[in-house]
Amino acid sequence: MKNSISLFILSIVLLASCSTKNTEEAQQQPEVSQLDSPTLAGAESGEPFLFTYQDSIVYLSWIEKKGEESTFKLSSLVDGKWTTPVTIASGNSWFVNWADYPMMARNQNGFIAHFLDRSADGKFTYDVKFTTSQSAESTWANPKILHDDGKQAEHGFVSLVPYEDKFFVTWLDGRNTVMEGMENMDHGHHGEMSLRAAILDSNGNKLDEWELDKRTCDCCQTSAAITSTGPVVVYRDRSGEEIRDMSIVRLMNGEWTEPKSIHNDNWKIAGCPVNGPRVSAIGNTIATAWFTMASDSAQVNVIFSNDSGEIFGKSIRIDEGSPIGRVDIVLLDEQTAVVSWMEGTLIKAVKVRNDGSKESSIVISASSESRSSGFPQMTKSGNKLIFAWTDSKEKSIKLASLTL
Repeated sequence: MKNSISLFILSIVLLASCSTKNTEEAQQQPEVSQLDSPTLAGAESGEPFLFTYQDSIVYLSWIEKKGEESTFKLSSLVDGKWTTPVTIASGNSWFVNWADYPMMARNQNGFIAHFLDRSADGKFTYDVKFTTSQSAESTWANPKILHDDGKQAEHGFVSLVPYEDKFFVTWLDGRNTVMEGMENMDHGHHGEMSLRAAILDSNGNKLDEWELDKRTCDCCQTSAAITSTGPVVVYRDRSGEEIRDMSIVRLMNGEWTEPKSIHNDNWKIAGCPVNGPRVSAIGNTIATAWFTMASDSAQVNVIFSNDSGEIFGKSIRIDEGSPIGRVDIVLLDEQTAVVSWMEGTLIKAVKVRNDGSKESSIVISASSESRSSGFPQMTKSGNKLIFAWTDSKEKSIKLASLTL
């Protein structure tokens, strides 16, 4: 009898303990909070991009369309509210694309932003143009063309990051893809898309420029970060056998390394998947997330390096069986990153560590697999993550925050 009573009491204690533990875990689960949008009511808005300055000030840029005119807008998040949007630039001949979205960046000297402007009547003939400003509210400079090849070809998929008191920029360059008189053909490709990079001062003067890889995938986003040893660029490469895996190049002691695969997925595909990688850096630690369908298995993977990309660890799969990619990544510290991606129609995020462990994923929002929903964006500010994406039905930008 005593044994029965003791077992009964023990059961109650264990159930109470489990209930308390589950309550504590539920309380520790981060909550997703919806944020108001600074976009103009009734305007057709899309192509959001997020940037955080010194881990404190969050900037949101996007494009608003009215008829044939495109307007590049910018707002900052202050005390949980977005400031009145300012106009960076506008035009009637822009190339506005769901995957090749404009970006902006800020350093201690000012701002830089880029957009795409058509150079001819061809479907894929456009230039990368950029503009600078000492402050977001100041007059932005007259736009300049980033590249100096003078070709009516495809240029885009830019990455902009602050680099000391300057800016580092990398892009896909189609100067070698066109033949005279053939510019108006689909993509105009008769040669190879290349990867280029440059360093600009805060006034937009080009200080250096390089060709980093002479043959790359044609229309996947590039991604750049600054390590303690210098800039790194991660991108989808393209071999002669049409293997399109992720490669890295690094600026070391003033010289660029040869392209090197970060992981051999061996994804052989005849066309561009339009699904680029994202990289984040703290010191000499970098983390990269990317999408692959090697062996017809759709996956989102993450990989870490603690020596600026010289050697990578094992890849870590973070998707849940039905990913479509569209990744982003933010390092929280030298061991931990948060990755966002699209799992079917859901925007998800997960915390993953370099030892391969990961926490439960979090649903940020429902979205759409359509191209018009674009690529969800993520940035970190203090103890929060900010997310932005395009609502393809409402043709507007949605935003959310997640407390870490």
